Parts: sequence; structure tokens; C-alpha cells
Amino acid sequence: MTPEPAGVPSAEPLTELGFYTLAGHSGRPRDLVDEVRDAERLGLGATFISERFSTKDAATLSGAAGAVSETIGIATAATNHNTRHPIVTATMATTMHRLTGGRFALGLGRGFDGLFRALGLAPITGAQLEDVAGLLRRLWRGEVVTGHDGPAGRYPYLHQDRDFDEDIPILLTALGTRTLELAGRCMDAVVLHTFYSDVAVTGALAALARGAESVGREPRSVRVWSVLATVSDEIPEDRRLLKTVGRLASYLQGYGDLMVRVNDWDPAVLARFRADSLVSGFRGAFDARATTAELEHLATLIPPDWLSTSATGTAQQCAEAVARQFDLGVTGVILHGATPRELASVVEAYRGIRPHGVRGLPANPGRVA
Repeated sequence: MTPEPAGVPSAEPLTELGFYTLAGHSGRPRDLVDEVRDAERLGLGATFISERFSTKDAATLSGAAGAVSETIGIATAATNHNTRHPIVTATMATTMHRLTGGRFALGLGRGFDGLFRALGLAPITGAQLEDVAGLLRRLWRGEVVTGHDGPAGRYPYLHQDRDFDEDIPILLTALGTRTLELAGRCMDAVVLHTFYSDVAVTGALAALARGAESVGREPRSVRVWSVLATVSDEIPEDRRLLKTVGRLASYLQGYGDLMVRVNDWDPAVLARFRADSLVSGFRGAFDARATTAELEHLATLIPPDWLSTSATGTAQQCAEAVARQFDLGVTGVILHGATPRELASVVEAYRGIRPHGVRGLPANPGRVA
């Protein structure tokens, strides 16, 4: 049985650790309430909220997380700027900022080009992200924006409140090199991707540093979160398959070429994966619809070293994998794919080997100081 989280908050929250609430596909958004409360009792430092156009609206979930918590940091990771008017996004972030006493970071992402085209929206570009970040910061400073005509759109008039002076971090989820360089230039924090190899993490940090240095920023001023699928053997085997094989297979469905490139994996393996009759004929995401038998078949198509980019095994082994992420140079680790209750033993083991250099970070996941 998975141990219950501790009944009282930790004396020292692990502000360098986070988790994704409602990880993956979820039709029960109210589960967030217990997950955030459990995470706060366990001492996890931040909760990250992803968005799916079904029952996972980022604004609604962020408000719920803020309402049922007192200390944990909260970030969207991510929402898309092109699905809301910038004044709506700015208002959501300002409301969350004040609701949580400064614990909120607005996380943006590029999303999927094909989906946006199907919805009648233009795909997101790096120039748009940089432009909208500038717009949001101006609004949060109380400025009146008139006659804006830039990559993010044309807006005759944008304004919130001239008395505003809100310092709200902007975070970017990033996979490719150019997006990481953009984050280094103009974002406060970055979230990497699940199933990143050590090579990919190192390359991501180098790209971010290039972007930061190109505009005279100190790379260490950007908080960097790696995302580590953390699935201990306390979780039943069928669920472990879903959270590891199913999740990675879903990513390979969506943007396999990019994952292969950043991880320096063999593209021939991806080609064989795509040619498989189950993969080519499957409708929907594997981590939402695949049966256990189908997941077992998918496991034969994915090399063990691709799956080894996750934390698996005993709680102690998972904790050691988490701690090793900091050796690569990241600032935080998001334990992805498991609920706080499922992570309790891993977090307990991590406390025993917690690196000294990661302590004292702010609760807000978008800040380093």
C-alpha cells in the first residue's frame, strides 16, 4: 500500500521539487483538491498545471489550487496565449498573483501546430511568445498600451489598472533549441520535457545560456525545471506501464522527430515504431486509451535506454535519480506521472539525500531569488 503523506506540513518545504497535478488525461478535475493538499503536507514546493481542451482549463484549475493551499507554488505549464485575448490572460495572472500572495507563475507554451490549425488558430511562433510576454509585463506595470501591432496581434487599446505594479514571473515550456534560447532571452523560468536524456538536459542548458548571454542576462537568473517521470515499483504494474510506456509512446506520436533529435536517439527506431500496425492505426493518445495488452506491445517497440530517462525502481532508486538531475545543473525537478500520495516514499527517501546546494529557493516556481 502506498504510504500516506505526513499529516502536517514539513518544517522545510522542498521548494526545488514540484509535481504535475492531474497528470496526463483526467476527467475528474476535483482530484486536484486532494492532490494539492497532499503535496503541501508532504512538503513538495510547487504544483504545475497542464491544460487540455476537455476538463482541464488552466485558469479554473489554478484558482482551485490557490484556494486550497497556503504555501505551495503554482504555475501553468502550460497554457497557450493564442486561445485567450491578452487582457484575459493578464487578468487571470493578476488575479492568481493576488489570490496566492505571490505564489503564481504564468507558464506559456507553443502547443501543437496541427491542433491549432484544426481549431482555426494560427500556430504559435517564438516571436509571438516574446511579444506577448512584453505586453503582459507592461499591463502588469499599469501601462496603457495603444496601437500595438506586433507578432502577437493588433490591439488598439490594452489596459488593466494604472495603479498596478505586479511582479509576476513568466515561465516557458520548451523542447527545441530555438525555444530554449528564447526562454534565456526573455523568460523568468523554463520547464524542460519529460524523457529528456542527460545529453538533452545538458544541451537545453547550453541553449538557454546562449539566449541569456545574447542579451546580457546571467543564465542563472532563469529558473530551470527538469521533468522526470517518477514511477516507483509501489505503483501497480499496469499503472506503471501507462505512466512510462504509454506516456512516452504518446509523445512519440505527437512530436517524435523532435524528441529523437534532442535526445540523440536513433531515428530508425522511431521509423519502426511508427510503422507498427498498432501505432499507425491507433486513434487517440496511448496514455488515455491504450489497454494493458496494447501497452505491453508498445513496450517491445521502445528501447530500454529511452525509457531509462525516467525514475523507476524502489523509492530509494527513484530518489537517487531525482538527486542526479541537480548534478546536470537544473534548478528544480518536477516529479511527473504520479500523485503526491504515490510519491510519498520517494520524497521521504529524497529528504535523506537532499543536495545542499538546492535549498532556499522561493516558493514561486518562476523565481530564483
